[in-house]
Amino acid sequence: MNSYTITVEPLGREIECREDQTILDACLRNGVWLPHSCTHGTCATCKAEVLDGDVDHGGSSTFALMDFERDEGMLLPCCAQPRSDVTIQADIDVDEDLEMHPVQDYAATVLSLEEIAEDTRRLVIELDREMAFNAGQYLKFQVPGTGADRTYSIANPPTETRRLEFHIRRTPGGVATDGWIFRSLAVGDPVSVSGPYGRFVLHTGDDRAAVLVAGGTGLAPLKSMIRHALENDAYAGHLTLYQGARTQAWLYDVEEMQRLEKEYPDRFTYRPCLSEEIVDGFGSGLVTEVTEAENATLRGHAGDLCGPPRMVEAALKTLMGKRLFPRDIYREDFFDEGDRATGGVRSPLIKR
Repeated sequence: MNSYTITVEPLGREIECREDQTILDACLRNGVWLPHSCTHGTCATCKAEVLDGDVDHGGSSTFALMDFERDEGMLLPCCAQPRSDVTIQADIDVDEDLEMHPVQDYAATVLSLEEIAEDTRRLVIELDREMAFNAGQYLKFQVPGTGADRTYSIANPPTETRRLEFHIRRTPGGVATDGWIFRSLAVGDPVSVSGPYGRFVLHTGDDRAAVLVAGGTGLAPLKSMIRHALENDAYAGHLTLYQGARTQAWLYDVEEMQRLEKEYPDRFTYRPCLSEEIVDGFGSGLVTEVTEAENATLRGHAGDLCGPPRMVEAALKTLMGKRLFPRDIYREDFFDEGDRATGGVRSPLIKR
């Protein structure tokens, strides 16, 4: 198996990368942090420039990396594999308050798997050893017998280093969900994972009030951030969570969020929202509509958005309409395989 030298500018760092390995994977495993989000060639977060050398673009979506961009020497490190020594120019923007942890492989065991909402399961695994990560990051799961991997956000705080929680929504026809997690996965089964990945994290050095907007299983990384902020005094600002779903059948962890609100009334506000059902004490309408109606302005706040691409895009517009600048808004789009074909929804204003 051939290996090649990858030089990452402007850092001037050199690492070795196998020809069957993506450039992003090699960088993250060697402690060289590159921006990334989906890690499957869909979101274009990791886009970089090839200064020298040849690559195989692999499964990069033509929406995320267009033909003319390939011709001009751009690549997606999450899909690109080297075919010679390669030099890339990357957009390195690391928060100095955060420690970036190298990606490693872990063997894990399923501790529990339960239904928590319509077509939604909570998966809890135990790693073979402790893993350091930042609140909001995610792991890659190897899907047995397929050669494929899928990514799921960690829902527990980073003080829990071996027992990890995930929220997983069924995707019709999905290799990992219909074909494995909702079909045959059982307590006691071995699972192969790697991580941590992602830059959608709790910014512990910030002290601004923050508005968090979650759709579906987009709650998972936000739950990790909220618990870490409250239980470990990791964030100074007040947090307000808007959690959206169609009906109560699709909403989960409501009681836990309500408990946290009662326990930390001066630091956390919780607003569950239903768009197709009216329930006392819940916001009525789309989660973005409730967020807009309940905030005259969000000037001076930070924003964290997580969920399906269209919800994230709508929430982005809502927060910007309430006087939040793009630089103050952090987002995590939960893409599935369908988004690879359609390109999903992305805003050119947001790079986080």
